[in-house]
Amino acid sequence: MRLRVVAVGRPRLPYARLGVEEYAGRIGRYAPLEILFVREPGGLLPKAEGYRKVVLDEGGSLFTTAELYRVFRGWEGERVAFLVGGAEGHPQAVRERADLLLALSPLTLQHELALLVLLEQLYRLLTLRAGHPYHRP
Repeated sequence: MRLRVVAVGRPRLPYARLGVEEYAGRIGRYAPLEILFVREPGGLLPKAEGYRKVVLDEGGSLFTTAELYRVFRGWEGERVAFLVGGAEGHPQAVRERADLLLALSPLTLQHELALLVLLEQLYRLLTLRAGHPYHRP
């Protein structure tokens, strides 16, 4: 599986910047990962062309880690792009092109925090796949 994360704007908050770097490094041990930053939401879809599109959206489907892991395992061998909107969220055109609308929480998350939570969850899913003991249900 090849992973791509496309986010509107680079993280500016120090905790988010450091966390993104940390989890990107960890993920790289388990799967190829690209993180791309675009200036505006209109740049999300072009960067996800040819990939299964998972759009982070507070109105999307909520999964437990085990449920998301089952979905994730179904994507083996595919290219999957996770799209993270900016402070204004996603335009309707991005939502309409999603293969999956995914909510990370029923709470509204600041977009830099959402990016960090996404990367931690991707790391968690990859370590589950590898049989690593990181995830403790």
